[in-house]
Amino acid sequence: MHGLPSWEAARAFANGGALIADAPSKPSPQLLPPNERRRASESVGIALEVAAAACQAADRDPASLPSVFASTHGDLAITDYICATLASEPRAMSPTKFHNSVHNAAAGYWTIGNGCMHATTAISAFDGTFAQGLLEALAQLNDGAEAVLLAGYDTASTGPLGEMTHSEGLLGGALVLSRRDPGLHSPSEKPAIAVLRATLVDGDPPPTQGALARLGANNAMAQMLPLFDALASGGDVVLLKAGPGRLLRVEIAHG
Repeated sequence: MHGLPSWEAARAFANGGALIADAPSKPSPQLLPPNERRRASESVGIALEVAAAACQAADRDPASLPSVFASTHGDLAITDYICATLASEPRAMSPTKFHNSVHNAAAGYWTIGNGCMHATTAISAFDGTFAQGLLEALAQLNDGAEAVLLAGYDTASTGPLGEMTHSEGLLGGALVLSRRDPGLHSPSEKPAIAVLRATLVDGDPPPTQGALARLGANNAMAQMLPLFDALASGGDVVLLKAGPGRLLRVEIAHG
């Protein structure tokens, strides 16, 4: 979110702090060369930036991690451009925009840029996208992965698409999830901030409450913010929408 360029800033805001007035308005992922960085779409930029920040905070080599990239819509501005161009002047289609239109564009940039040979998954499940992404990451841990990167992100909707699916601003967040107990880390590693336990249950999500969730409520990926509010402020249970009438109940034990 604009005004919250880092986890430290987000955690401070969640606990009564203020937005950072001079924070950059657009992500600038250092993974990409300068020319690619300038041409990258906002969805790719925010996904790469939060993914890199999560790996750095966890002292993890990005090349060593399987990853899950969760986005409700991908890049709606590019989708709107492609639809408008196809309707008016198909031969004028930008190859770069077409290249960035696929839902796994961010995942592709991430794995190629980091030389990562591990599997990556791109997920979209409407307003259950983040919960399904978290489920996928946890399933991979249960299947034997030692750690998994999870990134959630969405951009603003525009044009006719904006009338059908509303989303404002630019929002991204990422976690490195590990099988390792937070108390069992080497001196060179940072301890985990929390232990998560997730269970699928029936029901509907409660009203938005936390500061981060209220601030980003109009973005399509606001669905992930209750978890980040809880991680930032010490909450112990979060209910994330996982589909029609389904919730992912996440219990949090803080490290």
